[in-house]
Amino acid sequence: MIPKKWFFTCLLSVFAFANMVQAQAYSSVTNIDKRVDSVLKLMTLTEKVGQMNQYNGFWEITGPVPKEGNAKMKYEHLKMGLVGAVLNVQGSVNVRKLQEIVVKESRLGIPLMFGFDVIHGHKTLSPIPLAEAASWDLKAIEKSARVAAIEASALGINWTFAPMVDIARDARWGRVMEGAGEDVYLGSKIGAARVKGFQGDDLAANNTIVACAKHFAGYAFAEGGRDYNTVDVGTSTLYNVIFPPFQATVDAGVRTFMNSFNVLNGIPATANKFLQRDILKDKWKFNGFVVSDWGSGGEMIDHGYAKDLKQVAELAANAGSDMDMESYAYVGHLQKLVEEGKVSMAVIDDAVKRILRVKFELGLFDDPYKYCSAEREKTMVFNAENQAAALDMAKKSIVLLKNDNNLLPLSKTQKNIAVIGALANDKNSPLGSWRIGSDDNTAISVVEGLKQYTSNFTYAKGADVVIGKTSFIEELNINEKDTSGFAEAIALAKKSSVVVMVLGEHGFQSGEGRSRSKLDLPGVQQQLLEAVYKVNKNIVLVLMNGRPLAITWADEHLPAIVEAWQLGTQTGNAVAQVLFGDYNPSGKLPMTFPRSVGQEPLYYSHYSTGRPGPKDLVFWSHYMDESYKPLYPFGYGLSYAKFAYSNLAVNDADKANIKVSVTITNTSKVAGEEVAQLYIHDKFASVVRPVKELKGFEKLMLKAGESKTITFTLTNKELGFYNNDGVFLVEPGEFEVMVGTNCSEGLSSSFVL
Repeated sequence: MIPKKWFFTCLLSVFAFANMVQAQAYSSVTNIDKRVDSVLKLMTLTEKVGQMNQYNGFWEITGPVPKEGNAKMKYEHLKMGLVGAVLNVQGSVNVRKLQEIVVKESRLGIPLMFGFDVIHGHKTLSPIPLAEAASWDLKAIEKSARVAAIEASALGINWTFAPMVDIARDARWGRVMEGAGEDVYLGSKIGAARVKGFQGDDLAANNTIVACAKHFAGYAFAEGGRDYNTVDVGTSTLYNVIFPPFQATVDAGVRTFMNSFNVLNGIPATANKFLQRDILKDKWKFNGFVVSDWGSGGEMIDHGYAKDLKQVAELAANAGSDMDMESYAYVGHLQKLVEEGKVSMAVIDDAVKRILRVKFELGLFDDPYKYCSAEREKTMVFNAENQAAALDMAKKSIVLLKNDNNLLPLSKTQKNIAVIGALANDKNSPLGSWRIGSDDNTAISVVEGLKQYTSNFTYAKGADVVIGKTSFIEELNINEKDTSGFAEAIALAKKSSVVVMVLGEHGFQSGEGRSRSKLDLPGVQQQLLEAVYKVNKNIVLVLMNGRPLAITWADEHLPAIVEAWQLGTQTGNAVAQVLFGDYNPSGKLPMTFPRSVGQEPLYYSHYSTGRPGPKDLVFWSHYMDESYKPLYPFGYGLSYAKFAYSNLAVNDADKANIKVSVTITNTSKVAGEEVAQLYIHDKFASVVRPVKELKGFEKLMLKAGESKTITFTLTNKELGFYNNDGVFLVEPGEFEVMVGTNCSEGLSSSFVL
């Protein structure tokens, strides 16, 4: 009788680590689908279910084997082939250790995938994704994701739970920091760029990682901006706002999707067949796999949709959720459900084939240890090249919101500069949220960045933003009372010629679970700002934040405001280069800034309503106590240069390719970059269209006095929309077109389709 071990080695012929005969037999199978089928045929139902199970890292991998409890169970499951992927394990040694357990001790040795939240860099951190979106620079954003993939892969990771492509219109929602903002067109372009950056040109290379489009779908439309809350949207919003960025990632080749925590039409996304099977896998022909969000399967019980984990497993698997993250529903109940006829073997096989396909595409069957190079870990992480890329991305993400009387840039010979605010000397908060792979206190602080330019400044904290320790998983203790440092800051401001105040949110005040009901400066910072202003009005406000803030007072009183977000590792160097003019800011807002929180949700691409305004009488859509207009509109951002738009022309001779051209002139004495933005309005349609929609943009550098003419092309893709049945329509009619520096300023024309 042939020993079982040798039997499966010869039959599978899939493991390059086995022997030369095995490798030769395997190399003859070149088609991935055939290779997937060859493995699937050898798998028991138990092993198939195992591939659909994902566990979090559960013990000190290089330490002793778990002896009891949940960790022991997970360890035994690894050896039994009951785990398809793990998350939150990194480091070449740790990854290799787990991979060896599965490859060497499980019956078939099917390798694991290693997932991690690589959101805006790994060890080297780029700006938070919302800040990157403010660059409107797709090549830079793609490169940022590429650098993140290189670092993560060097630490053994081959799968990231990014990009988040949820369109977010409510700044109260903490996870706005994780996406590209409020606009469908911009968000779709950025989502595709991030997928390309993570996955590269060859997924089988050892420096690429699988991307994951999340959260499918509607997560950002949580009522009240409260994370995990109910979502209730119409079909027009679903097809025209929520779906397009996800479809753009499919077109870009994304290999995994993550479903969302919310319900949609009363059905949790994890068990939503319409989303996962009808739209994603059928209509969009997606052949990767879908993973649940952390425990979202089990949360269906709290939603009131499933009575227990067994029903969770039945509903989620039949709906098309292929892998269960940390709910224990599949590993505990799927086999029994198949045996009872409640889940078909076809459903299981489809899910497992999708998972195996991605593993083959990663090259894990050829070399399970390809991501376990100690040499790459030493040389490819936090190196000078990655730092340079992070600095470039950080500079491009900064938005100049106000600059009266050209207060900025500061002269490098400027004397008596005061720098005030706890965030100015903070090396941790600027790293932002969702940076679990990085090390604390590795950001260049603003104070450190300024030291590269001048010694003519003095620092005073003024007031802490947060009191006590900060944690990604715990509530923060915001400083609401301690003003003991005010006196020092005020005294410094009195004797200074200019004051740079660095205020805003702590890095952990945005992100998952970090919703806010107020959008002002947290804690006592507004009091500090006003106190300093009383003694010195020559203030440059540098904002650090993970969402749009309501800074109406600052806009009304201060001469200069710089939106610096949370810029990651190179924060201080980027801010200093902008403040002293070595980099001319070019960022544009990817989200509208409100005047007050009561305006939220606030976004530019709204409908007209039946009673637009303003009107003389009270009966129109507005507020009694606040303007209906934003503080800063979508697409807004200043430069140290000045730009003029002229010669807008529309050529609609070819209705399939309508050309819109415009001339942009740098009317100043310094070179600068401008983001020219094209918007359209379909005036009358079978489904009402927004008052304005972004349909093109171009970022261009102009020398002092230089003019350039650029041309946009509008095709059916830009001019059409989805009806309430999800059918894409391009209807004849009149269109308005505007090209300008933001959504509220520009030249207008029209054409008839």
